[in-house]
Amino acid sequence: MKRTDKLLSGLPEKTGVLIHNPSNIFYLSGYTGEGLLLLAPGLSAVITDFRYVEAAQKQCPGFEIHAIRSGVSHAAVAHELLENAGIRDLAVEDNIITVRGMREIEKVMPGIRFSPLDFKVEKLREVKDDDERSCIEHACDITCQAFEYICGFIAPGRTEREVQLALDYKMLQLGADGLAFNTIVASGENGSLPHAVPSDREIEEGDMVTIDFGARKDGYDADMTRTVAVGQPSDKMRKIYDIVLRAQETAQAAIAPGVPTAQIDKIARDIITEAGYGECFGHSTGHGVGIDIHEEPRVSSRSDQILTPGNIVTVEPGIYVPGLGGVRIENTCAVTETGVRALCGASKELRIL
Repeated sequence: MKRTDKLLSGLPEKTGVLIHNPSNIFYLSGYTGEGLLLLAPGLSAVITDFRYVEAAQKQCPGFEIHAIRSGVSHAAVAHELLENAGIRDLAVEDNIITVRGMREIEKVMPGIRFSPLDFKVEKLREVKDDDERSCIEHACDITCQAFEYICGFIAPGRTEREVQLALDYKMLQLGADGLAFNTIVASGENGSLPHAVPSDREIEEGDMVTIDFGARKDGYDADMTRTVAVGQPSDKMRKIYDIVLRAQETAQAAIAPGVPTAQIDKIARDIITEAGYGECFGHSTGHGVGIDIHEEPRVSSRSDQILTPGNIVTVEPGIYVPGLGGVRIENTCAVTETGVRALCGASKELRIL
């Protein structure tokens, strides 16, 4: 069943759907430009402007492509199409549309009854099909190759920013369409910042360097973190590394269909807490990955979600000690019919460069 049909089949009869979220538009149609996606029984339409018409025609075979006219908004064109199709009920992304935007839609769509779409597209996106998994695996392969390269580039005297630029460029050289997110390079004491911004700090002998990065390929993302040592690290940092590695590997090995994501989080968190660093692990253990770098399901203590085959999630515990540094190790993993398959094949053993 097509994705659009799956979406409409979960809604009341003769209900249309108006999609604003670019990620959801891409998932349902393949379209990557600006505009709206309108779906209803017998109607699949991309509403855009002159700049994107040709691209939409190429990306969305089987979809009607409608360009806005002077003085006529995207929503007004959508209303015309709904009127022609006899659709009076419309589900909208209430998590995306602003209050002002909704007022404008209501103004140009008299007589339409609105309802919340309630994350129905995002729920479909939680389970990846074979093509999606292939795209993510390709992105992970590029990411792992770039990691092997950057391990030969990192050296005392290099700045975090230099490492970031070299890593980003290498991913593009290897075929990435772009970056999944802004690359993190955190050396020495900066490693205590989970989302550190690469700086002009020069890497020093004995530093641990945490690198969180990912390639984007064919619309899908990879996410991987490795922490390496430049020369011999301190005994304390080596011990912290071993704790994080054990937490990551144990939690990853527990992934399987039917397992609550909160249980995966607990496994990693308990190991770190029992080692005396519970207060130094303040973020969730992981998240879904796909078109967006952060998707459902969440691998969190606050989640009530259950893993199912086709989910792709990260497992990324960490320990962050202010004034000392930090360690995070992360894999992107696919939930299979029987367990888990890591999509990032780069070794997780401590590399001493």
